[in-house]
Amino acid sequence: MYNTVMKKLIYYLFFLNFIQCSLFANQNYAVVLQYHRFDETKYPSTNISTELFQQQIKYLVDNDYTVWPFSRVVKYLLQKRELPNKTVAITIDDAYKSIYTKAYPLLKQYKLPFTVFVNSAPVVHESIHYLDWDEMREMGENGAEYANHTYSHQYLVRDGIKNPKNYKKYVKKELAMCEVKMQKELGEKVCNNPKILAYPFGEYDRKLMSLVKSFGYIGVAQNSGPISTESNFMALTRFPMSGGFGEMSQFRLKINTLPLPIKNISKEDTLVDASNNPPLLTLTLKKPLKNLQCFTADGKKIAMKWLNNTTVTMQAQTPLQYPRDHYTCTAHAQGDAWYWYSHLWVVLK
Repeated sequence: MYNTVMKKLIYYLFFLNFIQCSLFANQNYAVVLQYHRFDETKYPSTNISTELFQQQIKYLVDNDYTVWPFSRVVKYLLQKRELPNKTVAITIDDAYKSIYTKAYPLLKQYKLPFTVFVNSAPVVHESIHYLDWDEMREMGENGAEYANHTYSHQYLVRDGIKNPKNYKKYVKKELAMCEVKMQKELGEKVCNNPKILAYPFGEYDRKLMSLVKSFGYIGVAQNSGPISTESNFMALTRFPMSGGFGEMSQFRLKINTLPLPIKNISKEDTLVDASNNPPLLTLTLKKPLKNLQCFTADGKKIAMKWLNNTTVTMQAQTPLQYPRDHYTCTAHAQGDAWYWYSHLWVVLK
């Protein structure tokens, strides 16, 4: 009798532990947030108010999100190691002064790590609109890490098309001039394992990705969506939070997104010219998703044709506009969660 009761109790405890582990299981994906300016209303497309930023940060803290440095998230995904549940990374591009004056005090208060992508030319030339090295060193003592955003923040893809002959040398110089200066000024606070580059303006193509990879970098984009162990590590996606994209209803939706279960993408390149505008994209999913919908950046619905229950072709109904656009696809997952995928298009004149 005693043994039977004990066996039932052990089985019950095992079952409870199994349920608990299932509910709070680790995951192989994360959501990365992207910011630029804070309380700089002259630049609405890249600005977020400090008030809204504070609401976002407080929501992450109050709802038990795990905030990790971006480099740590990338390293775990590269190594196919599980991340904690609800993992988020905070990234900030361009090294504007308002990072220090507006965002940093709040991030320091909550002891949250963050990653700043530095285009170093205005810092080197001591622009009053950008951080200085002392400010970056101070932030580095309180949660900041730094990564490459090139020296002069040029349109690398378009420059390569205009001047292909010296393109490799040009890209290498842009990366090296930034990297060397950051290493000298910021030392161990610079992402080295792995080295990480955020593409200027979020623009990349196959040629640039190949070059950046040959120089030993991970590539980071600006088209939206969570990242996972199956992501393209030369074009890791982030959710822009500026320009009205970070309102709290959208914020709550985006930090709970899941990677769209994609098996294959027919066209990894991003270039669009007169010969292929609007571009055609084919996705093959790992499982049927009947509620999949896709839109361009301005919210126009994209025409879709299912070839079978997991393969779909899509094409915008009007030509995409210069300088860039996206095909963004979502589908309801479960509860309040949505699958999300965004494909960049670099539109040429």
